[in-house]
Order: sequence, then C-alpha cells, then structure tokens
Amino acid sequence: MATAAPKLGGVHHVAYRCKDAKETVEFYNKLLGMDFQLAIAEDKVPSTGAPDPYMHVFLDAGNGNVLAFFELPTKPDMDRDRNTPEWVQHIAFKVETMDDLMNAKARAEEMGLDVVGPTHHGIFKSIYFFDPNGHRLELACDIGTPDQMAQLKSVAQDMLDEWSQTKKAPRHAAWLHEKIASETA
Repeated sequence: MATAAPKLGGVHHVAYRCKDAKETVEFYNKLLGMDFQLAIAEDKVPSTGAPDPYMHVFLDAGNGNVLAFFELPTKPDMDRDRNTPEWVQHIAFKVETMDDLMNAKARAEEMGLDVVGPTHHGIFKSIYFFDPNGHRLELACDIGTPDQMAQLKSVAQDMLDEWSQTKKAPRHAAWLHEKIASETA
C-alpha cells in the first residue's frame, strides 16, 4: 500500500534571490504595502552546513501567503535564466477589483516603473512590471464567472493531453477561450 500524499495547507513561502535585502523590503512595502514579517541571517546554510552567509527576509503577501528573498553577498551577481523569456518567470499577486488594479498601475508609474497592461486574459486582467532585482511582477484581477471557470476546468485535461502530443496550442477548446474573452471584454 502506497503512502498517502500529504494534505497541503497552502504555500508556506516562495523564495527568490535579491540584490539588496533592504532595498527589496522597502520596494515591496512602498509599492504593494507588504508588511516585513521577519529576517533570518546565518553564516552557514542550516540544511547543508555550507559556509555561506545570507540574509533571508519574509514579506506578507496577504491571506497567509509569504514572499521571501535571499541576499547572498559572497556569490556572483544574480542573473536570470537566459534560455527562458523574461515574460515566463514571474510572481503574480491577486487584487480584488479593477479599480485596485488601475490604482496599482498608477502607483507603479508614479514610482517610475514601466507598466505593461492591463492585459486581457479572458478570465482575468493583469498589469506587469519589474522589481529592483529584475523579477517580473504581475498584479491580476479575476473577472471570470464561476461558470466560465468551470467550463475552462472541464477542458483542461483534454487541452493538456493534446499539448503533450502535439506541442501546439490546442484548437478544440479555442472556441471556449474566445467565447469567454468576448463575454468578459
């Protein structure tokens, strides 16, 4: 008999690297109002024992979600995966209303950030910009109905199976995506 999968209670935290922990905390606090929760600093990595000083900071992203960053002063400068387009790897935060999304866009632009969007994704609209570390951030506002979400879930496995076989965007469900996009325009 196989051991049962654990019952997950959500994401404890997601961790990324940063160039400067203080600058990063101040950016997320000022732009998004994220509360600085705690900092952990060590001269050795607890899990490996390797000598590698770091500062690990934790920010409240709402609803028990935590975004964390590591500053690693003895490592080479951070860089992104050059084989992956910039738009792929990103951190997406949820906002409740379109007014919240547009206010966030105005605030980011007031801080001198280049903002893309809002971009319409059918069931949500998003804006995009970069943090001081080069991480792409997304703020998203859900606009789809529960029925639309259920319709998309009903074709998700078929779409994944078709993609797995062809590596081309599945066309059998394109009508549904187009229908939902037009309903939420």
